[in-house]
Amino acid sequence: MKWSFVKLAAIAGILLGWSLLSQPAANHTSPRVIQVTAKRFAFDPAEITVEQGEPVVLVLKSMDVSHGLRIRELNLDIKVSKGATIQVPFTPAVLGDFVGHCSVFCGSGHGQMTLTIHVARKP
Repeated sequence: MKWSFVKLAAIAGILLGWSLLSQPAANHTSPRVIQVTAKRFAFDPAEITVEQGEPVVLVLKSMDVSHGLRIRELNLDIKVSKGATIQVPFTPAVLGDFVGHCSVFCGSGHGQMTLTIHVARKP
């Protein structure tokens, strides 16, 4: 009787250990949320800094007319309708400073409407 209990306890311990090891790690970090407002003829903020490999959700809100944001090097091409908000997840893979431009014509100052994303090395 004692021997059966020992076997049962050993099997239960092995199964418990296996189930704990097979579960995914719980230390996943949430993506960093960065809010940017587009308004004739500027993005606010006009510059943001993120870390290489850091998951980011860019939340772009238009305050007046339709706007866009295109940064080819980061594979970002976002369009947001008048008064709307859009969320775009991305993870920057390359280091550097990248200037994005409004990609939807929004008036006479459209050409000067830029957003700079600085991608820095993780400390």
